[in-house]
Amino acid sequence: MRPARVVVVGGGVAGLATAFHLRTLAADRPPEVLLLEAADRPGGKVRTDSGGGCVRERGPNGFLDDARETLDLVRALGLEGRLRRASPLAARRFLFRGAGLWRLPSTKGEFLASRLLSFPAKLRVLLEPWARHAPEGDESVHDFARRRLGEEPARVLADAFVGGVFAGDARALSVRSAFPALHAMEREFGSLLRALRARRAAEGGGAAAPGVRGTLTTFDGGMQVLPDALADRLGPSVRTGRRAMGLERRGAGWAVQAADGEVFPADAVVCALPAPDAAFLLGRADPRWRAACEAIPAVPVAVVSLRFREEDAPKAREGFGFLVPSGERPRVLGVLWESTIFEGRAPAGEVLLRAMLGGARAPETVNLADDDLVRTVREDLRLTMGIAAEPLEARVVKWFHAIAQYEVGHADRLARVEELRAEAPGLQLTGASWRGVSVNLCFRDARAVAEAILGA
Repeated sequence: MRPARVVVVGGGVAGLATAFHLRTLAADRPPEVLLLEAADRPGGKVRTDSGGGCVRERGPNGFLDDARETLDLVRALGLEGRLRRASPLAARRFLFRGAGLWRLPSTKGEFLASRLLSFPAKLRVLLEPWARHAPEGDESVHDFARRRLGEEPARVLADAFVGGVFAGDARALSVRSAFPALHAMEREFGSLLRALRARRAAEGGGAAAPGVRGTLTTFDGGMQVLPDALADRLGPSVRTGRRAMGLERRGAGWAVQAADGEVFPADAVVCALPAPDAAFLLGRADPRWRAACEAIPAVPVAVVSLRFREEDAPKAREGFGFLVPSGERPRVLGVLWESTIFEGRAPAGEVLLRAMLGGARAPETVNLADDDLVRTVREDLRLTMGIAAEPLEARVVKWFHAIAQYEVGHADRLARVEELRAEAPGLQLTGASWRGVSVNLCFRDARAVAEAILGA
C-alpha cells in the first residue's frame, strides 16, 4: 500500500532527492513528505562558499555527466542551462613521487615513455591479461591491483587513487564495493586491459581511465546549486534545525521525535543519515542497529583552500591537480587546481588550489589548528609545486566523518543492514554510507528508495 505520509531524516543530497522523487514519481497521488535536517541549511557536504571573487567547494567539486539519474534530476529542476563542464586541461592529472610531479599517462605510448614507474613495473602491467584469476570472496583494492598489475603499481597508483577518491587505505577497502566497475571489468573480460580495449572500440577510440566515463561537470554557482534547487522545490516540507532524536514503531507505522520533543507520525521513514548518525537514531528503535551501522566507518578530512597570484603558482595552470601515494614526504592526500578545472573559480590573474589532508592515512591531522593546517599545506606546496609566496587568502573546512569506508566485507555488512531493514516494514536507508559515495550513486540510490516506498 502506498504510504500517505513519509518522513525523511537527513537533508543531504540523497535525502533531498528521495523527498523530491516521492513527490514527482507519484504525481497523481503523492504522499505528504516531511524532511528533517539538523543543520541550518540542507545539502550536507555538498556546499559551496563564495567570496573574494572565488567559488570554493567544501565537498565534491562535481559529478560525471554520464549518469542518467543525475541528468534526469537536473532536467526536472530546469538546471540544464547552468551546467558547466570541466576544462579539457582537467584531463592532465599528476602524481607526486620522489622529488617531483609526474603526469599520469593516458595512452600506451605515454605509459611506455613515462618514468613514473620502473621498467620492470611497466612490463608487469603489460602482462596484466595473463594475471591469475580472482580468488573467491572479497579482496582489497591493493591486493586486486597487486594481483593484476604488480606490486609497484599497487603501491604507487592504486594507493594514490584510493587516497584521492575515498581518502582511504587501499589495503583495507573492498574492490568489489568501493570500485565495482573494476571488479566487473575483470569478471566480464578476464582482464582490465582487454576491457579497456573493448570500451575504446565501442566508443570509437580514444583513451579511457579504468572505471571512469563521462566528463566532470558542475554548475555556474558551484555544486550547491543542486541541493538549493531541490530544497526550493520541496518548499516548507524541508525543516532545517530539526534534529531527529528518537524513532519508534507505532502500530503499523512510525514516529520520529525531534530534539525539541515534537513527534512526527509517518507511514514510512527514510533514514538518509551517515552511518555513525544512523547508528544513534535507528538504535533507538532497535539496539541491533548500532552494531550494524557502526561497522561501517568514516574517515575525517580537512579541506584547505588557498588563493595565489597566478605568477606565484604557474604549475596550477597545467591540469587537474595531483595525488600523493603513501610514504612520500607531503602530508596532503592531493591538491586540486580548482581554477584550471572550472572557469570562474578565481578572479583573473589568480589561481585557487584546494588541498585535502587526513583520511585513513593520518586521521589525527584534522585535529590540528587551522593555522597549522595552512602551514602544512604551504610546506607541501613548496615541495611539490615550488610555491614560496604567501597566499592571498586561506580557508579551512573540517569534516570529522567525511567519507564512508567500504572496507573488505562491506557487502556482508550491508547484507546485515538489509536483514534488519526487512524486519522493519516502511523503513528505508539511503546516502553515501551504503551503496556508493559519489553524488551520482547517491542520486541513483535515492530514486530506487523512493520507488521502493511507492511500490513503483
